[in-house]
Amino acid sequence: MAKVLVSVDGPVRSVTLNRPDKRNALDDDVLQGLIEAFPADPGQNERVAVLRANGPVFCSGMDLTQRKETLGQPTSIETMLRAVENFPLPVVAVVQGHAIAGGNELALHCDFVVASSEAKFGMSLAQIGLAPTWFLAKKLMEVAGPVATREVLLLGDPLPSTRMYEYGIIARVAAPDELEQEAQKIIQRLAANAPLSLRIMKKTLVRQMAFWHDQAYDDINAEVSRVSGSDDAREGIEARLARRTANFTGK
Repeated sequence: MAKVLVSVDGPVRSVTLNRPDKRNALDDDVLQGLIEAFPADPGQNERVAVLRANGPVFCSGMDLTQRKETLGQPTSIETMLRAVENFPLPVVAVVQGHAIAGGNELALHCDFVVASSEAKFGMSLAQIGLAPTWFLAKKLMEVAGPVATREVLLLGDPLPSTRMYEYGIIARVAAPDELEQEAQKIIQRLAANAPLSLRIMKKTLVRQMAFWHDQAYDDINAEVSRVSGSDDAREGIEARLARRTANFTGK
């Protein structure tokens, strides 16, 4: 069965993560499926895309079983997130469960996030010896600001959706049984708006948020790669998979 499901019903493109047995972890197949799910040229009648996930967890981040075999090597997560962010129409993430690390980034690269009051968001990379690339950290600064970004990145503990809403990072929070109803208010409003207006506004917003691209950051990403290939990173991932406390040595 496909790990990413895609369908189009009138003005609405629906994209669903479909790996519930693995907490919708991002392996190579899921990353490629999401890249293909958000094409640069959607159908003329489309107005909005909706991202959901099957199962109790929205997305647990990168598949650590696969990731530990490629430590220090680039992945296609940035390509996937750029596809979501640059999709010509608004993207609404309906987050029914936890969105951690790459799952957190996936949600925040959407235009609207509607989350269950029981969902949590977080970037646990510091707890397993990894670090976000410039592109990933930049998105947090764009949507969360410096104070919340420090809490999310440096502490690494998941934050409840209510806190994310208070920080202004996500658009709506709803009780689990009211989540879809709350999401539909935004989805239907977007679907009724003028398509040409939606496309140029989305393009304008993406362009305005891209100003940090002009800063030099090759040195940052080189250091991130070194950290991600370190002994600490391997120990952190193995400890997380074994559900034990990691023993970091700074090497």
